[in-house]
Amino acid sequence: MCMNFNAMRQTCTTFTAYAADLLKKKMPFALEKAQGLDFIPYTVKDGAWAPGHCNGICWWTNGFWPAEMWAMYRMTGDDRYKREAERAEAMLDEAFRDYDHLHHDVGFMWLISSGANFRITGNDMSRKRTLLAANLLAGRFNPAGFIRAWNGDCTGWAIIDCMMNLNLLYWASDYTCDPRFRMIATTHADTAIKYFVRADGSCNHIVVFDPETLEVKEIPAGQGYASGSSWSRGQSWALYGFTLSYLHTGKTEYLTTARKAADYFIVQVQDDWIPRCDFRQPADDPLKDACAGAIAACGLLELSRITEEQCYFDAAIAMLKALCTRCADWSASYPAILTQCTGSWHGNDHNIAMNYADFFFRKLQVQIGHPA
Repeated sequence: MCMNFNAMRQTCTTFTAYAADLLKKKMPFALEKAQGLDFIPYTVKDGAWAPGHCNGICWWTNGFWPAEMWAMYRMTGDDRYKREAERAEAMLDEAFRDYDHLHHDVGFMWLISSGANFRITGNDMSRKRTLLAANLLAGRFNPAGFIRAWNGDCTGWAIIDCMMNLNLLYWASDYTCDPRFRMIATTHADTAIKYFVRADGSCNHIVVFDPETLEVKEIPAGQGYASGSSWSRGQSWALYGFTLSYLHTGKTEYLTTARKAADYFIVQVQDDWIPRCDFRQPADDPLKDACAGAIAACGLLELSRITEEQCYFDAAIAMLKALCTRCADWSASYPAILTQCTGSWHGNDHNIAMNYADFFFRKLQVQIGHPA
């Protein structure tokens, strides 16, 4: 018998309630360890929070910590989380002043922090911050058909990660009733379908275009194993990003692409439900990325809600359970939650904690409904 999304999520309420209870017990310690820091938590070193690798306050993940605090505030009503979210959001103002180091990930920095504040409290300064970020992202649009990634000599570079930042542009278009933001977002998404997503549903991480003609000049390995491989977190950005673009636009091409990326992802992880760092890395390399699993599970849940297809829901829950039982540190001596996260295959950031992994893991609870 086919079930709608609400019926599907009722089948796992016991487990998700259990996971939500673990979060309530864990997060006060994480919050305590962040009190008084002059940076926004990113990872954990020697049992304490540590900042991002470079660019200081402009480090691209710095919006995830206040976003997680807003989520915990909604979950518990505890004003300590609200105050920490507001403190971290105010710290991000310095990034606006450090324009040279800002980038394509301003959606990750402000939509989920200032945007959340505006949505929850109506704070007008948060509204202004979010709109400013949207205009900065729109300013990176190349009329040839893509949003430019990074700075410096990356004039023709675009990356699959940016599919998730398009949410900021959709929000700005809806809020201002100005179609320019939406047009930029859909143009970039259309280019991503054509040049990033392969016939089997696997994805490129980076495509380097001629910035005037859109001719493809190079397809680097990026954070994956090699050119032509399949970096799992890039797959999760594509899966979730195209799903969200479909929700905002109703364009069937985006839903088709999301399903293609999802079907490929599920096949790659169904042995143990914890993604490898790159689905085409050497078979004897055990490197995993729990973060890719958390992101993909969020996308799969949203996809199951849209399509009411059980296979997407079941895969999301399987990943949630694997993450919760095999990749999470629920102790009161370690401030992050998910371990076994990997920044890039060729980097040295293997088997670490990352704040955005925890954010998406927490978001799974919201999507399933424990709590709203």
